[in-house]
Amino acid sequence: MMKIMIVDDEVIIRTGLATVIKWDELGLTFLEPAASAEEAMERIPVEQPDILLTDIRMTGKTGLQLAEEAREILPSLDIIILTGYDDFSYTQQAIRQGINDYLLKTSRPDDIIRTVLRAKQRLEEKSHQHNQEQLARRNHLLEKWIIHGEPIQEQNELEELQLLNPDSQAQQILGYQVWMITGSGWNESPKKEKLLSFAIENICRELLQCETFIQQERVIVLMPVPHMQDERERELKLRRNEQAVMKIKSMLRCQLNVTIGQLVHDKVHLHDSYQSALHIEPYHRLINDSIIRYDDMLLRAGAPTTCTAGHEHQLITILLEDDPLSLKTWVNDYIQQHLAHPQFTLDSLEAAMQHVVTIVNQWLTRAQQAIDRASLYPLSILFRYSREMEPSVCLFQYIHSVMKMYHHQLASSTISHVQKAKSFIESNAELDLNLQQVANRIHIHPSHLSELFKKETGMTFSDYITQQRMKRAAQLLSTTRLKVGEIANHVGYTDVKYFSQLFKKDTGITPSEYREMTYQ
Repeated sequence: MMKIMIVDDEVIIRTGLATVIKWDELGLTFLEPAASAEEAMERIPVEQPDILLTDIRMTGKTGLQLAEEAREILPSLDIIILTGYDDFSYTQQAIRQGINDYLLKTSRPDDIIRTVLRAKQRLEEKSHQHNQEQLARRNHLLEKWIIHGEPIQEQNELEELQLLNPDSQAQQILGYQVWMITGSGWNESPKKEKLLSFAIENICRELLQCETFIQQERVIVLMPVPHMQDERERELKLRRNEQAVMKIKSMLRCQLNVTIGQLVHDKVHLHDSYQSALHIEPYHRLINDSIIRYDDMLLRAGAPTTCTAGHEHQLITILLEDDPLSLKTWVNDYIQQHLAHPQFTLDSLEAAMQHVVTIVNQWLTRAQQAIDRASLYPLSILFRYSREMEPSVCLFQYIHSVMKMYHHQLASSTISHVQKAKSFIESNAELDLNLQQVANRIHIHPSHLSELFKKETGMTFSDYITQQRMKRAAQLLSTTRLKVGEIANHVGYTDVKYFSQLFKKDTGITPSEYREMTYQ
């Protein structure tokens, strides 16, 4: 590991930096701090630190003098100036002397960590500069193999990679997993986000016996899974690895998402493990777990994908009222209820959303037919959802567009009052509607609506309401197992006997007989 030496004549600074930051977890060996530049110069030739973190003003030689003399002994030494003086002249002089970075003593621990990690990154880049082409080729081969699934067949390429080859003393390997790790929280600039990925990768290599590479700001970890006779012992080992990775969250003060792919028993199939991890990655946007495992998700049976009749009725009422705020609340509640189910899956979520889309389009079809607009407008609107989208936002936008389209049609002056009334009635077949309610909805006097209705349809308003209720009841009888009494109540009748009489009058048979003939 790289070594870091701190030089400061203030004991509180030396002690604080020694205890506040866990240097070993950053992949650094922490050398005993030096109390002066003179002490540091005696020790540097022997201990040969890689990073020097020194105060500027000290008793005796200054930090800048120390930097100059230390560089003569160790030309590759990375030097960070730490000072309590926010004086630009010191910064200028430090830059002229090739100081690599500059920090105030008032800097927070996470700022110091980031600065030291930058120093470590600079050193590693320098040490690998002579074989940058080889490193780039290695990452290209890994991406080709793991990400794109292109087999590596050339012997020289296989030898070049030499991946996940345990030494002779290592435990026998059961298989391999691809872990995808993404971090966030250093988003002040793209450069810092890139640095975060580097820091995560660097610590993973230190904490775990694994291979890593970075692909699109994700750290891809190729994790060997040890073979153990005791299944519980192996599971415990895996959980320790997960806990080790999650330490990075507190070490780097960032948010962390870990996605663990399926176990494959031969490393040639690591692309399959990567694909399985990629498949479940969208769960991170839906559940509050930092670690998502493919095996856990595979066991889920899926949540129910249909909404209740009450929810459906509530949605249609909102659509008719053209109420965007209530619609947003309904959609959010519906999605959250699905996500709260312990067995929900990405597939069941999509199916639940599609169920609502079907309800909305069936409503739109009925409503358009009632106002004779089906031939002018599409009976359905294509619903597009990608797992990268926020489901509640996507579903709300879709339903809202359908709602607006319908009300735009309904506002047309060419649509008669009777057509508007029929549209409202057919969309509310299960409600206990009356003439006053419908007239109020379309802004017309009840008596006038009654006259227009009889004139245009040839039947009374009451007869039309009954006809629509019977249609709805027939649909429920043929498609559900609801009891006759429940269906009667659903379409607006509390008296089951009276409902049955009306149904027989309309269809010629009783509700029970109709169900026996038509239920599928």
